[in-house]
Formats: sequence, C-alpha cells, structure tokens
Amino acid sequence: MSSQEQDQAGVTLASVEAARARIAGSIYYSPCPHSQMLSDLTGQQVYLKLENLQMTGAFKERGALNRILTLTEAQKKGGVIAASAGNHAQGVAYHATARGIASTIVMPEATPLVKVTATRNFGANVILHGANYDAAYTEARRLCDAEGLTFIHPFDDAAVISGQGTIGLELLEQVPQLEAIVVPIGGGGLISGIACAVKERNPKIRVVGVQTARLASMQVAIQAGHPVTLEAATTIADGIAVRRSGDVTFPLVQKYVDEIVTVDEDEIASAILVLLEREKTLAEGAGATALAALLQKKTSLQGAHVGVLVCGGNIDVTLLSRIIERGLVKDGRLIRLRIHLLDKPGALQELTRLIAAHRVNIVDTLYNRAYYGVNLGDTTIDITMETRGQEQIEQLLAALDDGGYRHSRVI
Repeated sequence: MSSQEQDQAGVTLASVEAARARIAGSIYYSPCPHSQMLSDLTGQQVYLKLENLQMTGAFKERGALNRILTLTEAQKKGGVIAASAGNHAQGVAYHATARGIASTIVMPEATPLVKVTATRNFGANVILHGANYDAAYTEARRLCDAEGLTFIHPFDDAAVISGQGTIGLELLEQVPQLEAIVVPIGGGGLISGIACAVKERNPKIRVVGVQTARLASMQVAIQAGHPVTLEAATTIADGIAVRRSGDVTFPLVQKYVDEIVTVDEDEIASAILVLLEREKTLAEGAGATALAALLQKKTSLQGAHVGVLVCGGNIDVTLLSRIIERGLVKDGRLIRLRIHLLDKPGALQELTRLIAAHRVNIVDTLYNRAYYGVNLGDTTIDITMETRGQEQIEQLLAALDDGGYRHSRVI
C-alpha cells in the first residue's frame, strides 16, 4: 500500500475522534449560533460555525496541532516546515513554538501582510517564495529534503484531515437537528475530515462543498475522475486558491461529499460584507464562500438546518476597505456622478443646494475645466455621494434632470 493509500485509509471516524481527544484543551470549541437574519436571506435555517474565532483566526490549527502531536522525538528536534498562503502557516507556527519546536514556513510572495506578520509573530522563520502556493510548496519540499525537516502538509495528510474533522463532531453536538453542512474547499482537507466524521455518524446529512469559480480544482477533479492541475489564477479567496486537489482528499470527497458548487469574486465580496454588517463577523474571502453559495441560492438545499463554516477571518485591511467600498457602490449607497456646469460664479453653490435638498451627503469632489471634452465656458465636477439606496438615487437623478444638468455615472 502506498503512503497516499495509507493516509486515505487512515482517515476514519475513529481517527477523527482520536484527534479530538489529542487536541482537547488546546483548541477553542468555537460557537455555532443560529442566525435568523441569514436564515431569512437564504431560505435555510443557518447556523454559523465561527472558526474565525480560533487563536490564529482560522480552523487550520486543528489539523496542524494534531499532526504536530504525532511527531517523534527526533522529528521534534529536527524541526518542521510547511507551505501555506497564511492560515496553515499560523497554525503550524503557533503550536510548534508553544511546544519548543522550530518551524519554517514558505509563503507565496503575494500573501497578505497580515498573515505574514502574524506567522512571524507566532515564532516561525518565514520565507517568501514564488507567485502562488504551488511555487511555495515546491520550495518547501526542497528545503525539507535539504535540511532534514518534517513536512506538515496543509491538507493532504491523514493526521491533518482528521484534525479538521473535529469540527464535524462539534457541529453534530451543537446542532442536533443538523441536515446539511456547507464547507469551503481548497485542497479538500477541511471538507474531507468533516464529511467523514459526519457521514459516518449520520449518512443522511448532506455535505456541500464550495469553491471559488477561478480555481475550482476539486469540482474539476470530480468531473474528470482524477485530480487535475489548473492554470494559476488570483482570487480574494486566497486561502482556498489551490490549483490541484489533494491525492488523499480526492477519494474522500468522492465518497462523502454530495455536491460541489462555485461562487465568483463579487459573490464572495458580498458575503464578506453581509457577515460584517449583519452579523458583526469578520471573514476572509475563503471564510465567506460557504455563505456566498447560500446567499446566491447556488446549492440544492431547501429549507434545511444548515451548518455554515466561517472558516477564517484573516483578511488584509486594505482589501477589506476595498470590499466595503465596492459593496456600498453595488448596493447604491455610494455613487459618483460627473455633472456638467456653466463656469460662472454661484453655479457650484446651486448644485450643492439641490443635492443637500435631497439629503444626499457629499464625501468627495473633483472640479475640472480641461478634461472630459467640456466646452469653453463650461466645467465638470465629479461628486462622490453617500445615499440611502437606489430609491434616493433615482430621486436625485430626476431632480438633476429637472434642473437641466447633464450628468453621468462614473464607474
């Protein structure tokens, strides 16, 4: 039997239960509250499993810790190494350092600064290498062989998968009426462990996986009947940006997962904003994909009691600010208009008086005479405004038309 076959055979309900006993006391038993707001929006009964509240901000530390606790004394002395876009890195670094084990983490060069800084702060030696996870993985494997380190795989390892599966056991306890679970998929370690644990306890519970449409490697693998390597792509769901499904996780997904769907970038961004605004919960791109699938009605679930994984909250603040602004624009709560004016004293005052009369708040202006093809004697002004939504925007546009102003939206 190959090592991969041994790993696959090693992921069982018993291995997940053993992992839970092993990591008990070191991992937060994350809450799983019911959300009436999200239930109304999705048509399901939604329970949010808040793994973004773990010490390192993501579920990954469960599998990392379980693997670390299975190391031999010689392996502990030699040190460990991992490749990661961020969350696995932090899990390995935190729990290795806590046990006096040296850790080296190879991360893609484009990894968000918040994840790089956190990994270093947890005590790891961080090496930035390559444009994506695959390049970082190759370098980590090279260093592993060259320096005699022990490699801790982010998803294609039986101990790691079993550690992630402990979430499934908790869900069964927290939501006795559970009928389905929606889980983000990257390489497949999280969904493999959860699906194994849950299906072996209750085969009637449906397990739905969600991937970013830009890198749907597991969905493609299931359709092809074997793992397939996709072209590299960028996505705000960087935590699940994996070009090839795992060799160990693939057959487990084949066996236990009922459905895989995809969501696009705007749908993920919208879910991040919904979680932040409606639930006061911060999720990164990968952490919001499961909810995105429900919000967009992508699954076959109908009125089910659903456990939804919010699997991570390590989002770069600059990206978060862009997501918030883009979401406000999409919802009609932020709009920019380019308005033509006569270049004469008082013209701007008249315009702003009209805008103020409709209770619209101006947040930014750009006044211009030389560009946009305006006639001599005319000018244009770009005005960014906060509104209450589309209805208020339509009222303002109608007032501008009545006032004889030429205008257009700036996108």
